Amino acid sequence: MFSWLGKQGGGRERGGGGDVVQTVTGGLRDLYLRKLLPLEEHYRFHDFHSPALEEADFENKPMVLLVGQYSTGKTTFIRYLLEQDFPGMRIGPEPTTDSFIAVMYGDSEGSVPGNALVVDPKKPFRKLSRFGNAFLNRFMCSQLPNQVLKSISIIDSPGILSGEKQRISRGYDFCQVLQWFAERVDRIILLFDAHKLDISDEFSEAIKSFRGQDDKIRVVLNKADQVDTQQLMRVYGALMWSLGKVIDTPEVLRVYIGSFWAHPLRNTENRRLFEAEAQDLFKDIQSLPQKAAVRKLNDLIKRARLAKVHAYIISYLKKEMPSVFGKENKKKELISRLPEIYIQLQREYHISAGDFPEVKKMQEQLETCDFTKFHSLKPKLIESVDNMLANKIASLMSLIRQEESNMPTEMVHGGAFDGTMAGPFGHGYGEGAKEGADEDEWVVAKDKPAYDEIFYTLSPINGKISGINAKKEMVTSKLPNSVLGKIWKLADCDGDGMLDDEEFALAKHLIKVKLDGYELPGTLPSHLMPPSHRKPLQTAE
Repeated sequence: MFSWLGKQGGGRERGGGGDVVQTVTGGLRDLYLRKLLPLEEHYRFHDFHSPALEEADFENKPMVLLVGQYSTGKTTFIRYLLEQDFPGMRIGPEPTTDSFIAVMYGDSEGSVPGNALVVDPKKPFRKLSRFGNAFLNRFMCSQLPNQVLKSISIIDSPGILSGEKQRISRGYDFCQVLQWFAERVDRIILLFDAHKLDISDEFSEAIKSFRGQDDKIRVVLNKADQVDTQQLMRVYGALMWSLGKVIDTPEVLRVYIGSFWAHPLRNTENRRLFEAEAQDLFKDIQSLPQKAAVRKLNDLIKRARLAKVHAYIISYLKKEMPSVFGKENKKKELISRLPEIYIQLQREYHISAGDFPEVKKMQEQLETCDFTKFHSLKPKLIESVDNMLANKIASLMSLIRQEESNMPTEMVHGGAFDGTMAGPFGHGYGEGAKEGADEDEWVVAKDKPAYDEIFYTLSPINGKISGINAKKEMVTSKLPNSVLGKIWKLADCDGDGMLDDEEFALAKHLIKVKLDGYELPGTLPSHLMPPSHRKPLQTAE
């Protein structure tokens, strides 16, 4: 399994589902070191875009980054997921979290300060040292033995404030730090408060720093139980309008609505909605370990495409520079013409405009560079990356899919995730087609007298009604024929093309289930089987 990757990449052999992730990780690391890193170093990619990747970047667990304005419930959200306090946790209505806190698994509870954290080769944070002491003094790792953290790590960020003063007083480039994390995490969760929908200038800049990571972003509208249904509709509309102004994508972001803390709901009229939304969010987070290998592969592909474009830009600027006189004037001219250069390179190398870095940021970075020290285009480096993208990564992707289908599903367990899986408080328990699953009496029986009255008006013959007569009644539900056809198939237990009184009652019950907004089962559950159609239990003689 992935033998060529495991040997070259140093992948360790392990049993169970970890084999795939471990061996793929080794393969990705090997491809990066041999194919992509030489191109990055030759054209100073790390000075312009992102530091070089290290072993910990490939080995680390999936990470979730929480971002939001102060008092939107970021730290409380983590506490809700873990069902446990963590070192460094502070919760309050005022801006309490003034640090980046990496909440990770540890055999014992404790914290590691930022300066010590960035020299630990086993942690994926070494490259954060470039942001200096002002940041490192506001960065820490909180470790604790928690089941949830065996599968994922969570990054808590400082509450975002409004106003220029707060932005300057941080002492480090907040948006640059967020961008660094965004490139390495598996999920970015933006939290909003139902009473605090305004997007401040700093929050707007923070969201824009996630450019190119749109597939990782999810939005949580927290504290939604503090408003009624009518207000919630207005709040949701206002949130989508605000997000549309700062997130430049044609797709609508997925917004999860709820109240993510372990306290009674203040307004219970939307309880069912909140439970369904929480379940969807939990499923999204729980799937991260299984998708970790694909995410790392996807990020490496994005990085490779950007590195190629960067090489074309740098080599073009080098080629256009004069050998002796007028270097400074030519540099200024090339920087001002950068948008035109982008278009020219797009046409020459057939590159999508979306692969190019932001023009304004690139112009600012080029101001301090000596163009004469740039390198000319080296086709062998480009060909090596092209070969990686066309052959190695493509085959690796198909192998990941093949192996994922053959191994147990990796899920996040523990904390709040376990409370939603089974038992009477699991999502959907005792609702819809699952109603009556733990009762001795047939759940349809309570409404059967009313269904019988309808049944006997449909001209039954020998205790059964024809399909034509049943259809006349079933179409009054106004459900589409495709749905009614499925209901007929479920209700006609003996498959004789007719319905007796119990089968008809079952059909009416399933119609009611669908009209109430629940999904129909794929096969008829045993508790819904009409009593007269149940097979008698075989007893030992």
